[in-house]
Amino acid sequence: MKAETNAASLISQVLTGEVWPPLADRHGYRVGPDGQPFVLPGMGGMTLGVRCGDPATGYASDHLEPGASIRHRDPAANMAVQFLTCVGNAVTVASGPASGETGHVIGQHAYVLTCFAEPAASLITTGDAVTIVATGQGLRLTEHPDIVVKNCSPGLIAAMPGGTRPDGRLECHVAARVPAEAIGAGVGMISEYANTDLMGAYAGLSDDLSLGLEKLRVGDVVALADQDHRYGRGYRPGYLTIGVISTGQCLLFGHGPGPSSLLSGPAEAFALVDDSTANLASWYHGGVR
Repeated sequence: MKAETNAASLISQVLTGEVWPPLADRHGYRVGPDGQPFVLPGMGGMTLGVRCGDPATGYASDHLEPGASIRHRDPAANMAVQFLTCVGNAVTVASGPASGETGHVIGQHAYVLTCFAEPAASLITTGDAVTIVATGQGLRLTEHPDIVVKNCSPGLIAAMPGGTRPDGRLECHVAARVPAEAIGAGVGMISEYANTDLMGAYAGLSDDLSLGLEKLRVGDVVALADQDHRYGRGYRPGYLTIGVISTGQCLLFGHGPGPSSLLSGPAEAFALVDDSTANLASWYHGGVR
């Protein structure tokens, strides 16, 4: 993205964590939007076969977290991992058979979500230690004071197409435009934590629940209409948030594939370009498949 930033003033910190195992208790069943009980995998662990560029929906899964789900076992250190890591930050495996392999942060959920290329991904397992070079919090677009940068590394900003247009707006390429009525769980939370679930992508369920979002892919850069994520997450007409799809398939009502927030401000400050290649896989791990 051809836009001036304050990237030179940012610092980087090396954070640590581990691939966290999937968790459950004896109350395993949840209930879907049409009343169907289910027990499905999704959150935590190392999820194989789903990474950036792959469909976000269509799996026998709930709250699908692609790739490796990272956290720190100390609660305060884990909050630092959540708040300080940004999309595009490098993640290096520090133990186990995949030691030395590097991936990238693709977003936040209950964990920090990271994508690794094959064959490294197949070597990673729960308990493997990782280091994250965290940089990006505090990033600003100096030519666009009305737009707030959220959870976005300087490297990702540099890699994304678009930038400052002659008319002063910020050109952003997006793979999909998301209507305000699709915004589900995550509203009201601070925008540096977890993500926003999108309703209306319940593949194979009632047609009246569809909002045309079943074709979203993991890693898609999307535009969220009437969403103000500058200092939290909420509905505000005339505002726009750019996010990246970091989680996938959900069955729980009010949940769905979820974007982590990247940029937010008045809609008039943006110029959107529809671009099917606007996906993290275009800049990491070999391109959109």
